[in-house]
Amino acid sequence: MSSQVTGLGLDRMKLDSPQSPLDQEEAEEAEDGQLLDPQAWRTYVERRNALREFLSSDLSPHLLRRHHARVELLRKCSYYVEILPKQLALGDQNPLVLPSAMFQLIDPWKFQRMKKVGTAQTKIQLLLLGHLLEQLDCGRAELDALLESPDPQPFLTGWGLVERRLAELSAVMDSFLAMMVPGCLHLKHRLVSDIGATKIPHIRLMLSTKMPVMFDRKESVAYQDWVSLRWFVTIQPAAPEQFELRFKLLDPRTQQECTQCGLIPVAACTFDIRNLLPNRAYKFTVKRAESYTLVYEPWRDSLTLQTRPGPTKGPTPSRLGRPGPPPTTPSER
Repeated sequence: MSSQVTGLGLDRMKLDSPQSPLDQEEAEEAEDGQLLDPQAWRTYVERRNALREFLSSDLSPHLLRRHHARVELLRKCSYYVEILPKQLALGDQNPLVLPSAMFQLIDPWKFQRMKKVGTAQTKIQLLLLGHLLEQLDCGRAELDALLESPDPQPFLTGWGLVERRLAELSAVMDSFLAMMVPGCLHLKHRLVSDIGATKIPHIRLMLSTKMPVMFDRKESVAYQDWVSLRWFVTIQPAAPEQFELRFKLLDPRTQQECTQCGLIPVAACTFDIRNLLPNRAYKFTVKRAESYTLVYEPWRDSLTLQTRPGPTKGPTPSRLGRPGPPPTTPSER
């Protein structure tokens, strides 16, 4: 008797309280199951679970966010042509030609043409990455809407179209992952001119990537008339790098203030700029120094800092009603 009363109380509680989204989904699936025969219902549930598994693993929102972050990072990188010697034939006693010595053999005009090819290839590759990522986002939204739809027909009669769409998105993901790493340049011209009896070395050109140079927002500080700037590279290179630091006064008010700008070559990841105006905004940019092998550098980091106000000017307040000393002129620096 008590169990019947408890059961009635639970039924009444379920009717009175709002259902959670999961409970509503289970109720809708149970209702759909009553409209389908057992075999069709099992098929519907299996295919629905397969689609849910694909969206939660191969095309999960977390994975897409990671890919968006990687593409955004690649758009900030610097791209270079890297010259690599191919292995000589077995038994050949001639040593490998080092990349630094190869520039003496390469035709400069032909190399400039190959740099243009590298620039175009890099731009196309970045555009394709963005396009493929957009296809993955649209495919995810399309399949997610299908999963939330209460209509079982696409899972029963139109499952072939769904499978085809899953295969297409898997192929798009494979192309996207394969294109994330810069590859060989497509050679169209012979770079090494005929050099008489000397054996022409076999070389190959690769596109290489360097991580972007970024200001350290926490360690870059502005003072009254100088700033201390710090920057870093996420993956430190094996050899020291050269940088170009630019600064410019924003909103100059006089012709003399227009000279508050400049370009400073720096061989480290830190630099102090002095003799700035107090209480003014300056813009700073940093990038790697120009290189002969650079083909594409679409982005450079910038930072705006406000110098601190200078000392206030005016008469010193009098003490006990007595006039204070006259203001002194600040000494020249």
